[in-house]
Amino acid sequence: MHIVRFFNIGNADSCLIELENGRLALFDFADMRNKDDASDKRCDLEKELRECLGDDKEIDVVAFTHLDTDHCNRAKDVFHLEHAAKYQGGDRIKIKTMWVPATAILEEGVEGQARTLRAEARHRFIEGKGIRVFSRPDALDQFLRDRDIEPSKRRNLISDAGTLCPEFNLASDSVEFFAHSPFAEHTDNGVIVRNASALFVQATFEVQGRATKLILSADVDHETIDGIVRVTRYHKNDTRLEWDINNVPHHSSYTSLAEEKGAEETDPVDRLRWLYETQGRTAGILVSTSDPIPSEDTTQPPHRQAVNYYKRVARDLGGQFIVTMEHPSKTSPKPLVIEIGGTGAKVRKAAGGTPAVIAAPAPRAGSL
Repeated sequence: MHIVRFFNIGNADSCLIELENGRLALFDFADMRNKDDASDKRCDLEKELRECLGDDKEIDVVAFTHLDTDHCNRAKDVFHLEHAAKYQGGDRIKIKTMWVPATAILEEGVEGQARTLRAEARHRFIEGKGIRVFSRPDALDQFLRDRDIEPSKRRNLISDAGTLCPEFNLASDSVEFFAHSPFAEHTDNGVIVRNASALFVQATFEVQGRATKLILSADVDHETIDGIVRVTRYHKNDTRLEWDINNVPHHSSYTSLAEEKGAEETDPVDRLRWLYETQGRTAGILVSTSDPIPSEDTTQPPHRQAVNYYKRVARDLGGQFIVTMEHPSKTSPKPLVIEIGGTGAKVRKAAGGTPAVIAAPAPRAGSL
């Protein structure tokens, strides 16, 4: 079987995919725990990751969906970075291939962790190895020309939306990753390139002839997701937005569903309603990588109104809505482990409680 592991790190993201053949893909790394605060229930992410790796000190793919702190905190302390000797040696974890959106290379004015990772992404891209950049290819042409590099020599390192990522394939790995964002649109006035968007991907796993689908959507807002759905449906690629597991975006922020929060439940825009209610398959699992859900209104996510919508989707699918900082309990959260086998996705039981929402199976049938 394959394993998808969401770490309990508060309003932050880190997801480790452990394939049946031993290959690994890590989406984001944000070690947020305050080690000086004994009451901090967020996990020690570096420790958890190293325990998963065992003696292995290299990860096949590490994807930084974008360079906000809650997606990359302490990465420069943990990983072996090629661009500077001070980030090398010791027991640092090596990254075979780094995945980043184009903004991780092109963005100016970044500081701290983001600046270090931008330097690493630029170094790998200039060197022409160990990186995959998600963007429309010509968006990076000027960056390359400014460094006396012929753009055609780096085309193999760039993946546009609507394509499969070549680092994995169904034949060898029993998984494939389909890129949805960043994306570009053709308009009457020419092409609009949306390089500010974070990575949004669908992973399709195959075990014993059964396909199980995972959506990882980072911190994208509802307008970006609306565009993803519109473009995907235009190209008749509806299956690329089916899901059995959905890491709901931006820590259950209402802004990833609609413009308005709503009084008790956020009412998503039409295309997002289609994504969750039609594309979600029977017994679907929705994961909120977030702090515990508040009972009152809050400015910062998670927003209870968005959560109420996701819970309703889970009930209608006969599935589950799980909050990482509430699994298996609020008092003792642990990493959420989902096993993917020949019967689909199943949450591995953890000691100390039960997932936040477990609903009885719904009568509707889902496609394979």
